Amino acid sequence: MATALITGASSGIGYELAKIFARNKHNVVLVARSENKLKDIAQELEKSYGVKTLVIAKDVSKLSAVQEIYDAVQQAKMHVDYLVNNAGFGDFGFFTETKWDKELEMINLNMTSLTALTKLFVKDMVARKSGKIMNVASTASFQPGPLMAVYYATKAYVLSFSEAISNELKGKGVTVTALCPGPTESGFQSAADMHDSKLVKGKKLPSSAEVAEYGYNAMMSGKVVAVHGVMNKLMAQSVRYSPRAVVRSLVRAMSERTH
Repeated sequence: MATALITGASSGIGYELAKIFARNKHNVVLVARSENKLKDIAQELEKSYGVKTLVIAKDVSKLSAVQEIYDAVQQAKMHVDYLVNNAGFGDFGFFTETKWDKELEMINLNMTSLTALTKLFVKDMVARKSGKIMNVASTASFQPGPLMAVYYATKAYVLSFSEAISNELKGKGVTVTALCPGPTESGFQSAADMHDSKLVKGKKLPSSAEVAEYGYNAMMSGKVVAVHGVMNKLMAQSVRYSPRAVVRSLVRAMSERTH
């Protein structure tokens, strides 16, 4: 049985991905901060699908946690065939008014820890000539984002990093997928304090389950850049041909709070 490690597995897209991997008879390593939540999910997956689980309750935004996660997997004598770097969060507001502590945590989680986890696990995958990595980026990856400046920048990094190492790993039996969902029905909006942003308010958003299903299939087929949803695909393409000043203004207008 192959094993999938998923960060941010306690809710949203991460939780749905854990269920999909288990349903497809893969053992799962569940990583998130909430131990009780993870234990409940582990029990549910073992009971429903007969898979093995490993719960690692760690705050992935702390760089020390990355090595601890890797060591816990080694100690359990498991090897990770599928790595899903899903943990991440955003923040909404003018850069002059947002809190630096929260942004530093976001940079550490969305970029630094994601890169460090990839570094540790990809070497084992290359040695085995087999493995798949999915980094959860965003449609935010394709353009700058006034009112969510740091978040958009972190996701641009995830996309660029994923594409580059995907190219480096050609012929080594390992694929890398950058999953780019648009706004999704999950806990993201409340964590980012953006309920009244025009991006999400009053809109029917795709469910975490839909996005997870799409991401899982994209990862398994080795797709490098996977943008969920027809409109999101069109938007991602259109910014390449639009003047950057127009793109900045458009994203700002689409993101502002409704009053």
